[in-house]
Amino acid sequence: MKLSIELACDSSPAWVEAVMNDFDTFLQDHANCERKASAMAMSFVAKYPDRLEIIPELIDTAVEELEHFRSVYEIMEQRGVKLPAEMGQDMYVKQLIDGCRSGRDDRFLDRLLLASIIECRGAERFRLVYEALEPGELKQFYHNLWASEAKHGNIFVKMALNYFEKDDVYNRLEQLNTMEAEVLRSLPLKPALH
Repeated sequence: MKLSIELACDSSPAWVEAVMNDFDTFLQDHANCERKASAMAMSFVAKYPDRLEIIPELIDTAVEELEHFRSVYEIMEQRGVKLPAEMGQDMYVKQLIDGCRSGRDDRFLDRLLLASIIECRGAERFRLVYEALEPGELKQFYHNLWASEAKHGNIFVKMALNYFEKDDVYNRLEQLNTMEAEVLRSLPLKPALH
């Protein structure tokens, strides 16, 4: 059974160029994204403690994202890059969440599927960063992240299938995937993951 879908649009080469031209700023944003991803996984545990089937995987995902944060932070330390003074709002994620339906079950499904899409977008962008970097430790790091984020995209779809009919999951995933492409195209290019 397919657990994720292809993204509805590709990231532009201009986005890769923006990242490569200001890699330290990208690292700061990347670190923030890993912290937020860990917190997001744990927020599912806090908001849906009755969804026992997925709690262990959510905890594992939160820990793995926190380990990614630690790894990015170590790279930043080596490069003399500090964490930003504050985590700014991620307009990409905000617009996606604004597109969620209300109602406990509808919102739960939408948030799981958006988590999948966001992880798939992260995987795509980490692959592009990996391909653009010169050979070395940093290139290997982004190769490993690419594989990890792709796996996370599948995890969230699998979680949704515990609670919702397959057709409902995939129909809504396709709708949200289309919305994500529209949001991505509407945002200015910057050296940030989203």
